Amino acid sequence: MRAGAVAVDAVSRLAGILALPILSPLLLLTAAAVVIEDGFPVFFLHTRVGRNGKPFKIVKFRSMRNGQPGRQITAGGDVRITRVGRFIRKYKLDELPQIWNLIAGDMSLIGPRPEAPAFVDMKDPKWRTILQATPGVTDLATLIYRNEEQILAGAADPEVMYRKKILPKKLALNEMYLQSRSLWSDAKLIMLTAWYSLRPVNFDPERVKKLICKDAI
Repeated sequence: MRAGAVAVDAVSRLAGILALPILSPLLLLTAAAVVIEDGFPVFFLHTRVGRNGKPFKIVKFRSMRNGQPGRQITAGGDVRITRVGRFIRKYKLDELPQIWNLIAGDMSLIGPRPEAPAFVDMKDPKWRTILQATPGVTDLATLIYRNEEQILAGAADPEVMYRKKILPKKLALNEMYLQSRSLWSDAKLIMLTAWYSLRPVNFDPERVKKLICKDAI
């Protein structure tokens, strides 16, 4: 586990620096689309819990309308999401600004996705274990629950369902993966994340489990 984690953390800043000029046209195009539909600001900054419990600001393209209060958890069909927002969320383009989090060292390419403080329990041993790792742009739990918004769409209270049912499963997946990760399983996670971002219609969580878990366990 440690060899893979250290290697990924070491190359994450470099990957962010190299990716920035390459992805600049896509970043600018997405930013322009956000502004044309709903004005400024372009980015959405939200506090997340990072390594060892240290908070930081995660950066995303704004996908919701200005001045629309609501739950911290987003379910499918949320009326706050703009038309551009629906598109960029579908293809995960809203996550691209996390290049800056990579460069800043707040995040790594692979690691447990950082949660909002309201969902983190520092007294829980599982959380303490998971927060020893640098949070990531992607991880096994995030990939398996790629369609989380659709899962939550039918819930009477999406936040309660997320906290009681989905989050515990994510924590278990993160804990399992961190205990036995490898460079190969990390590489496969990156490739699968990129593939399903480009081809979301073909997403199959069971296939992800078969491809990743057999190497991580």
